[in-house]
Parts: sequence; structure tokens; C-alpha cells
Amino acid sequence: MALKKIKIKNFKIFEDFELEFSAGINILVGDNEVGKSTVLEAIHLALTGMINGKYLNTELTQYLFNNTVVERYLASLPTTSPEAPPSIKIELYFDKADEILRWMGGINTDKDNDAHGLTFEISMSEDANTKAEYESLLKSGNIKTLAIEYYDPKWTTFADDKNISIRSIPIKSAMIDSSLARYQNGSDVYISRIVRQGLEDSDKAKVAQAHRSISGSFADDPAIKAINLKIQENASISEKEVSLSVELLSKNAWESSLMTYIDKVPFHYIGKGEQCVIKTRLALADKKAKNASIILMEEPENHLTFARLNQLLDAIASECEGRQVIVSTHSSFVANKLGLDNIILLNTGGNQTRLADLADRNKTPEFFKKLAGYDTLRLVLSKRAILVEGASDELIVQKAYMKTHDNKLPIHDGIDVISVGTSFLRFLEIASRLSKRVAVVTDNDGDITALKNKYVDYIDDNAKDNILISFDENNHEPSVNLIPKYNYNTLENLLLNVNGLANMNTMLGKKCKTEDAIRTYMKNSKTDCALAVFEYSGDVSFPAYIEGAISHVSQ
Repeated sequence: MALKKIKIKNFKIFEDFELEFSAGINILVGDNEVGKSTVLEAIHLALTGMINGKYLNTELTQYLFNNTVVERYLASLPTTSPEAPPSIKIELYFDKADEILRWMGGINTDKDNDAHGLTFEISMSEDANTKAEYESLLKSGNIKTLAIEYYDPKWTTFADDKNISIRSIPIKSAMIDSSLARYQNGSDVYISRIVRQGLEDSDKAKVAQAHRSISGSFADDPAIKAINLKIQENASISEKEVSLSVELLSKNAWESSLMTYIDKVPFHYIGKGEQCVIKTRLALADKKAKNASIILMEEPENHLTFARLNQLLDAIASECEGRQVIVSTHSSFVANKLGLDNIILLNTGGNQTRLADLADRNKTPEFFKKLAGYDTLRLVLSKRAILVEGASDELIVQKAYMKTHDNKLPIHDGIDVISVGTSFLRFLEIASRLSKRVAVVTDNDGDITALKNKYVDYIDDNAKDNILISFDENNHEPSVNLIPKYNYNTLENLLLNVNGLANMNTMLGKKCKTEDAIRTYMKNSKTDCALAVFEYSGDVSFPAYIEGAISHVSQ
């Protein structure tokens, strides 16, 4: 049983939004404030009635409603044609399953009689007395905010069954946010969960009795008796006895007194990364999570190194097998490990793009799963990008951009310069799917025919408007090569060609007497030379193919 689609109306950032899911893993990526977390919250709210870890009746606020819709409604009230009070509506469409056959019907905005699903709505109460009271409030003409005290949540199936409650929903979701600490010490919620789910009632009774016994002995301690006597002698706040003791009123008081220890260190004093791992593993081990059909995860990468994150993702993959997973992330490592073909890119305004149909012939998703360290999300999330092979190329391209753009780095204009090693084609596959404007800056290595064969899908007759393969179209190999195994068609040599020996010496702080001498230095110190050029305050000239790449992404 899997969630096929969600439709959201007037909830937080979304005024009118729709998103489809696959039955397995779904990875939500996008800039901040595009609604990744809101999608997870909407699903969980519709299936559990909970938000921010609490039931809606304690968390209902005007700020759950789309701000634009609320402002428009409030502005209409003094007019002759006031709008109807806004409502939040979340529709969940599911695959056909025996458990929800009774949910099939056409009571949905798609008007699809064969759809299986339910609608969760937060709207003005239908109670006659409440409506009358609200109408009276409207006539007073003093409404400045949404009167949420008159709103009620309700569930309705697509078969128009209104007698549905949270408990009767057979599809469960588990929301896992490893960064969330709901209680002061950051561990109470997890130790309580272990106790409630893992202990028998007889065990809980024994723990409670032991806790009361320890608490009782506290007041009998001679030191505490002496302190209480001193307090009583000095107390002027009441005629009754004032003393120190331990809370014994609640039968579950022991739960809030327990502290989780990891290797004899209190939980909230261990590293944040270890806390995140433990929280996520405990959440997945929760009985509710084990029974959940849908696992919702908020940025599992928080505070984790690649090694620990890799272990956690392996655990997620194994423990969530057979269940639908919807995860939000800003981490390329997470996206690569869970599969780039599972990415759903959310953009401002609710637009979305999927990478599900990445070309299979190069097995790009499998490549990045095995080599997950590539910054794929930098390309996915960038407005435009220039792809280069290494760090030295990245510095030179950024310097060239700054020369023609008022000394601004390209990232200030939304252009990301990304080092991709030798994986240009795999990144181009992503760029092509996203229709993203991208330039590749590459050496021709003295074999232009081989280069054109490599990029045959993006060059000459197959050229694409959004993708430019930028390279020097000349072979610079001299008739006599005085430097053994030296490639004269690299960026370093082309920089020398356009700047000359004297200028290169000045830039690099060298006193080389021949071009071959400075070529040898640049070959052996590529990164240092690139950094020197980047930091040079004087005028620098750049090869035409680099300027062409910058011009392409600046359009």
C-alpha cells in the first residue's frame, strides 16, 4: 500500500499544490522555503492528526494556513463581497489495496470514481451554534486575525465516509527528525519510548516501585531532615510545613527521572552525530514505525560524518525495505546513496522536476551510489553551472568570471562552478534531464576528434541550447617537445600563451627565464599557480574557450 499522490490546498507555503510519489524511495530536494518539510508535515498530519510531535488540537494556529490566502480573506471582510473563511485541505491518493477498498469513490478534486484515498480538512465548524456565533463576530467588524477557535479538523474518505477517525486509518506514517529534541534533556522522549514499547506491565510496575523506594529514602536522609528543619524555621511563606522532597504524585513520575547513558556518559553530553544516529535507529525500532506503511524522514544527514552517515543510510535501506520512504535532504551524499533516480526537485511556486528517467545506458544512479562523494545536488540546486575537472580549473574559471562581472564570484549570480573530476558525462546527464544551462570547460588533450566522440550527444549536430562543451579548438603541440611527456594543450599552457612569460612570472611571483621553465613549474604546482592567479590584483587574460563558457551561462 503506497501513497501515489498528495494534493495540498492552503497549507503553509502551498496555496494549491500537487505531487506524485513512487512506491519506494522518494527524495525531496530544493532550496530553502520551497516546501520540502511542508510536504512531509502534510502527509503526517493527514494520517495521524499530529504536527510538531503533538496533536493538532493543541497546535492549531493561523500560521498553518497559507498567509496569502488568510490576508486576502481578512482584507475582503470589510467589503460588500467577503470571501468564505479559508480552509486547509490535504488529499491523499493511494494505490489500490484490500485495506482501503472502502475508500474508493469520486469525492475528490480529481473527480476520479476509481481513486482510493481520504481528505483531511481544517475548516469552519459545521455546528449551527458555532456558525451563529461566528456570524455575530463578523458583524462586530473587528476581526484582525483568523478565528481558529471556530475551526475543526475532519477526515472524509473518497467514498464520502465521514465516520473516520485517526484510529480507523489503516495506513500509518512515522515521522523521523533526528535533529528534533522535544524535551529538555534531549533524551527523555527516546528512553520513554523504549520503556513503553519494550517492557511488560510487570516490569514497569517494578521500576515504579523501585523509584518510589529511592524517592522515599530521600526524605529520611539525615542531611535532608536537617535542611528541611532549617527551611521550616526560616519559612515565612506559609503557616504549613515547607520541605524538600521528590515528586511521587504521578504513577509514571519515574519516566521523567530516567536518563539515557551511552558508555556511562549522559545522552545529551555525547556528540551530536551519535545522538542523531541513536535517535533515528530508535525511531525506526519503535513499534509504530515498524508497523508504518510510510516512513517520513527530515534531513537524516544532521551532524554526521560521511562514514557515520553511510552506516545510517545502510540501516535505513534495510529497516525500511518494503515500505515507502519519503526523505528531504540537502546532502548530495544522501541523494547519491539513496539513488539519484529517486530525486524530486521542488522549485519556488510548487513546480517540480524528476530524475526518474535518467538514461539507463550509463547507469548513472548506480555510479553515484557507489561513489557517493560527488556534489550532485550542487548541480541539481544551481540556477546555472560551469563544470570543470579539478580545483585549479575551478579557481581560474571563477577568476575569469570576476574579471567581467564587477569582481563578483559566479555563485553571487546563482552560477555554481563545480569540480566533477572525470565524470562530466554523468553530470551532463543530470543537466540534460533538468534542462539546466551548463557549460563544460575541458582540455582537448591534443586529440579533438576523441573529445568530440566523447561528447557526441552534446556537440555539433547534437548540440543543445542549454549545454555547451567549451574547449580550445587548436592543437598547441610544438614540432619539438623540449619537456618530456608535457601536454601543451592544458589550461596552464594556454594561460601562458595569452599572458606571456613576463606577466606569468609577475602573477606567480617567479623569475623563470624561459617559457619551458615556467611551464615545468606550473605543471608541478597546478593548485598553487591557480591560487596565485586567483589572488592576483592586476590584469589577467584568459583563453577564449573559458570566456565562451562564462558567456554561455551568463545569458
